[in-house]
Amino acid sequence: MSLLPIPEHYQLSQVGQVWRVPYQQRVQEAIAWRAEHHLAPAAEDAQRVGLLLIDVQNTFCIPGFELFVGGKSGQGAVEDNQRLCEFIYRNLGQITQILATLDTHTVTQIFHPIFWIDEAGQHPAPMTVIAAEDVAQGRWRVNPAAARVTTQSELWLQDYGAHYVSCLTANSKYPLVIWPYHGMLGGIGHALVSAVEEACLFHNVARQSQTHLEQKGSNPLTENYSALRPEVEVDHSGQAIAAPNTAFLERLLHFDRLIVAGQAQSHCVAWTVSDLLSELRSQRPDFIERVYLLEDCTSAVVAPGADFTPQAEAAFAEFAAAGMHRVSSTEAMMDWPGMAGPHSERAL
Repeated sequence: MSLLPIPEHYQLSQVGQVWRVPYQQRVQEAIAWRAEHHLAPAAEDAQRVGLLLIDVQNTFCIPGFELFVGGKSGQGAVEDNQRLCEFIYRNLGQITQILATLDTHTVTQIFHPIFWIDEAGQHPAPMTVIAAEDVAQGRWRVNPAAARVTTQSELWLQDYGAHYVSCLTANSKYPLVIWPYHGMLGGIGHALVSAVEEACLFHNVARQSQTHLEQKGSNPLTENYSALRPEVEVDHSGQAIAAPNTAFLERLLHFDRLIVAGQAQSHCVAWTVSDLLSELRSQRPDFIERVYLLEDCTSAVVAPGADFTPQAEAAFAEFAAAGMHRVSSTEAMMDWPGMAGPHSERAL
């Protein structure tokens, strides 16, 4: 299938801005676009292609927002989303469904400043790292006020806080980073980037599909970088506090091919793909080579004194070595390895 033109409404210069999508107008244009380009309903696709967008939200993708992913260029997420929007429009006829994860938070969560206090009762500044020894030596402890929000006792929370940071160390995860308040449910930072939302809407109507929105990260007691698994699943007594998202994994495995993009390459993208790879190795090794990493539509976290580009590159190299494909949005999808070939039966 040949690449489609980009609709006239798309404005490259607006991708790094927040604005209201004119829904009714875009719907009418998408209906006309479907007729003009003879686009069949997604339900008729012989090869079901899913496009997984990880945390393409204002909080990570718009300059000036809380955790803007600038990457090496300083404009990484904006440039990524410019390419992403163009990829969606040019490949409308081949993308069966778009799935978008939404990092979803409230104020009192274990990675936000208000959850912790020092000996003077002061909260840590954003980007403070709290290690297991910091908690063990009393430099940081759980804010007793958190007990009122989490419905756990103050004593339980203090024990759990020590357990949590120790688990991160034991599992070779990043240490606990106190992030700025971000991805706040109900706030503008939580929303999809306007230009991406518009592209999803256009796809929905043109292909008679429906974008699936998957929230993650709302549990106050654990981080959830990955869309498939929380960072910590049990408390200090071995009781479950969170569980893997098996329903979402099953949804992803319903496709014949899965394309992955989003933010940030070094964090939520890398850990989601890592968890996906682990699950595929045990459940569906045949599916590994059906995963395509859209590497020019994702950037690593780069901040003063913290450049995660090497970690992102190492993760993507590991995924490619396992059999996943690193691809570019500017290449024709049918030229990607295995994309034009036969596909086996779907996992239902």
